[in-house]
Amino acid sequence: MTDATRDFQIAPSILSADFARLGEEVDDVLASGADIVHFDVMDNHYVPNLTIGPMVCAALRKHGVTAPIDVHLMVRPVDQLIGDFIAAGASIITFHPEASDHIDRSLQLIRDGGCRAGLVFNPATPLSYLDYVMDKVDMVLLMSVNPGFGGQSFIPATLDKLREARRRIDASGRDIRLEVDGGVKVDNIAEIARAGADTFVAGSAVFKARNESDPHRYDGVIREFREQLAGVR
Repeated sequence: MTDATRDFQIAPSILSADFARLGEEVDDVLASGADIVHFDVMDNHYVPNLTIGPMVCAALRKHGVTAPIDVHLMVRPVDQLIGDFIAAGASIITFHPEASDHIDRSLQLIRDGGCRAGLVFNPATPLSYLDYVMDKVDMVLLMSVNPGFGGQSFIPATLDKLREARRRIDASGRDIRLEVDGGVKVDNIAEIARAGADTFVAGSAVFKARNESDPHRYDGVIREFREQLAGVR
């Protein structure tokens, strides 16, 4: 994928949304121009936090959400929840290679269920896990913070890792998206895109930027993201 044809996508993380009115929050952020709904699923075991499960995904589908739902599993083990989220209506399911006993099999479970599959790399996790499974990967997600909590600052070393991941993806010749999650803001999204990312998870940067004229809308921050990305060559 050349820079001229890169399809940038914004994926707000509902971890930072108002859970008391989650359906409305998701409707609002999509109406404001977001592309993907990002789910951070944490089990208080693989990471030190406990968040949401497949029932929330199913509830949003029942509510009427038709946009892609990108499920990031921060859980161990992963295979049972893969099946549960497929049934709940997920579109994309990613997991951490350290959390699976058989990475190839977990990726195949996702694809057999009709979802796109991906691997997630913590800041210190090597990209070598991709060596033998590139044919089963539709997304590579790089964590630019240590997983577990929203609102953390972007780790600068992620930029070099993004460049390496982009080289691997381009060399494969496959249609694989490169996603980044953690500390993505208006003032750094262009730099992150130049390093190779094409999909951007943003939680607090989006949901804490409700428009003053309408506190339930996010047009302003989504527009600012798009303006920054428009200048990337």
